[in-house]
Amino acid sequence: MTTVLPTSQTGTSSSVYASSHDPATLRTHEWRNVANSAAYLIPHLKPHMSILDVGCGPGTITIDLARYVPEGYVVGVEYANKPLSAARQLAEEKRVMNVQFAIADALDLNKYADNTFDVVHAHQVLQHVPDPVRALKEMKRVAKPGGIIAARETAAMSWYPKIPEIEQWYALHIKVGKDLLGGNPDPGSYIHVWAQEAGFARTDITCSAGTWCFSTPEERKWWSSIWKERIVTPRSIENAVDKGGYCTKEDLFNMANGWENWGRDENGWFTITHGEIICRK
Repeated sequence: MTTVLPTSQTGTSSSVYASSHDPATLRTHEWRNVANSAAYLIPHLKPHMSILDVGCGPGTITIDLARYVPEGYVVGVEYANKPLSAARQLAEEKRVMNVQFAIADALDLNKYADNTFDVVHAHQVLQHVPDPVRALKEMKRVAKPGGIIAARETAAMSWYPKIPEIEQWYALHIKVGKDLLGGNPDPGSYIHVWAQEAGFARTDITCSAGTWCFSTPEERKWWSSIWKERIVTPRSIENAVDKGGYCTKEDLFNMANGWENWGRDENGWFTITHGEIICRK
């Protein structure tokens, strides 16, 4: 069954997310925390701050951010309710009390007033909305004067060995995300340009970069097993085969086997480079 996405007031879909919130995708997101996904933000956090985490998914970064603002609070928002149930459960299990979760549209954060939050944060979200500049404008609107808007997006992926099936997977990733869904895959190298289009002066934007690297046997096993599963989810088959016509179902299973082969290679190495921005309102 196809998920019906919420829309903004202009009628534009708030998400062009290629994946569903399936178990493998959620496992990917649940691994994320402040240290591995938002370390560039840590020097700017103070105990009393209020934070809005846009596109929070299962909430692991959101809940971790709450530990950095024990005298403040964090709100995590997501366009779909499904991952928020896990987020609320995790917060309860970890006894993190200064965090809450709600459904909200990145393109229209209308439930939040102007000048509400000290920090507005988004991790790998802008690539999945049809109008990232509008999303940044909304993030800016709800930030307090002098507040921070922080975003981190994939810039590039590289791997070894150059397994053909993974090369095919990456080309498919771009086609589905950009051509079929209208998103902006791997935009990390130019998110600072989007920020300027959203109204930030270049002098108010600080750029940096971060990486993920998977190379140990444990990391390879985890990363390859996730992608072996994600490639053949019903949503992936629907996008790549049924809607896009970019490949066959058999092709997808061959790509999944390629990921398994990469995971078994003792020299296997996969890295993702991210672009990061800190914008001052």
